[in-house]
Amino acid sequence: MLAPMDRIRPLIAVVDDEPQFCKALARLLKTHAFDVVTFTCGEAFLADFASQSPDCLLLDLHMPDLSGFEVLERIAARRIPSFVITGHDQPGNAERVRALGAADYFLKPVNESQLVDAIRAAIGHPTLPIVPSDNPRPKQ
Repeated sequence: MLAPMDRIRPLIAVVDDEPQFCKALARLLKTHAFDVVTFTCGEAFLADFASQSPDCLLLDLHMPDLSGFEVLERIAARRIPSFVITGHDQPGNAERVRALGAADYFLKPVNESQLVDAIRAAIGHPTLPIVPSDNPRPKQ
């Protein structure tokens, strides 16, 4: 794997226990000139974290093995820009994840442009031309 400074496209790690959500988010991010690696549990992400060296993390809050809170606690020293995405909002969650170092907190369904803009701002990466993904979305 290339070191972060040797990559042309930023690498985004997506951690969500819903494989379909991981796949959809990966497809979306690839259309915005990001490389993506997905994980369906926090343990798998943490086991691979050092070798992948992602530029940014998109993390589900509620997962069966480790919660998003626990993942954020374990990577706090690494200072990776992280965004929490959840479909189950509860009072205090946004404040708690920000206190653990998350850059922002999004509710599902996520607004595409807000998410992409937030990622670009967090990693200091300019807008790149949109490139076709492996599976482009059908035109409506």
